Amino acid sequence: MDKLLIRGGTPLNGEVRISGAKNAALPILAATLLADSKCFISNVPHLQDITTMMALLGRMGVELVVDEKMNIEINSSQVHTCIAPYELVKTMRASILVLGPLLARFGEAHVSLPGGCAIGARPVNLHIKGLEAMGATIEVENGYISAKAPRLHGARLCMELVTVTGTENLMMAAALADGETIIENAAREPEVVDLARLLISMGAEVEGAGTDTIRIVGKPTLSGARHEVLPDRIESGTFLVAAAITGGKVKLRDTDPHLLDAVLAKLKETGAKITIGDNWIELDMEGRRPKAVDIHTAPYPAFPTDMQAQFSALNAVADGVATLRETIFENRFMHAQELQRMGANIQIEGNTAVIRGMKQLQAAPVMATDLRASASLVLAALVAQGETLVDRIYHIDRGYERIEEKLTQLGADIRRIRE
Repeated sequence: MDKLLIRGGTPLNGEVRISGAKNAALPILAATLLADSKCFISNVPHLQDITTMMALLGRMGVELVVDEKMNIEINSSQVHTCIAPYELVKTMRASILVLGPLLARFGEAHVSLPGGCAIGARPVNLHIKGLEAMGATIEVENGYISAKAPRLHGARLCMELVTVTGTENLMMAAALADGETIIENAAREPEVVDLARLLISMGAEVEGAGTDTIRIVGKPTLSGARHEVLPDRIESGTFLVAAAITGGKVKLRDTDPHLLDAVLAKLKETGAKITIGDNWIELDMEGRRPKAVDIHTAPYPAFPTDMQAQFSALNAVADGVATLRETIFENRFMHAQELQRMGANIQIEGNTAVIRGMKQLQAAPVMATDLRASASLVLAALVAQGETLVDRIYHIDRGYERIEEKLTQLGADIRRIRE
């Protein structure tokens, strides 16, 4: 099993390119099931989750051609099965995103209940309720969601909770449904907007993406399209925290600073000097120790839950005391125990963590428990005294493209080892 061995103490310095967003690419790949001709998707990150989604589509009969730059040509005209099997779905929650497109285009779907990170309950009941309101008959049995609908129809859908994958699944289903669908209390994330851009390119009528009310008028068919996946805002935020936590200076290329307003505001509170352009961000810590910053996670455009663990690591070595409130997932402080092994002073009570910054963390063997937790351990290791061994890094490979290579570019002492 692969592990990362990291020797801390080196301020990061240099430039790094940001990859395409995993959380945009996955629904976009699923959406190609809606098209009756070829789609061409570029800026796709080379990640385990992407490989899993491609394998899932391939199992259904989708033809995929990938070049050396991860540009993907996708042909869904020969789909021969609408089954998403457990052995593929169990590793990745985003597999649920094939449910809406399969049902809308082929009239049926048989999708295993999803797996993914163990960061708390993320029920699929909102997906099911929405599809039932659009005319689907759905049964959940033996670990599978079995759905049928000769033809979905438009509906007014008011989401009980803000759900990104739920919003995306229902958008895709609505794009081929008869009539108009209104999704209220919709997720506003940039990844939802990116999916809407693709659907519009395919011929769908979509209005309001990026707001809490999305209107979709279904079409009888959708055609293929070309689409470039937007930059990964969470990878961008992670590398900016890496620069801040080490007192370094890093410039990100091929990113979008407008997707990171809440994160950049918090980084400025740490004392970082931040400069932005159209597609780049530079953070300069000027060798200073970061100041502690309070964090309150909430749906976009507020501070993202996917950056909470990284700021936990930053606050562990910051000057002062910080309070972190996690309002999205109830089990997202699993990294705290591993950071404590490195000397971090963290107290957890319910959905709140109080972190008293230490001047120095100590290297220790640690274990990743989920995707973003693994990123926080890497960040902590970059400033810890000694060599830290991070185990179970298959989590990090699900969401960060060649993280050790990119950190090495910036001067980090990090290498992948196999034991």
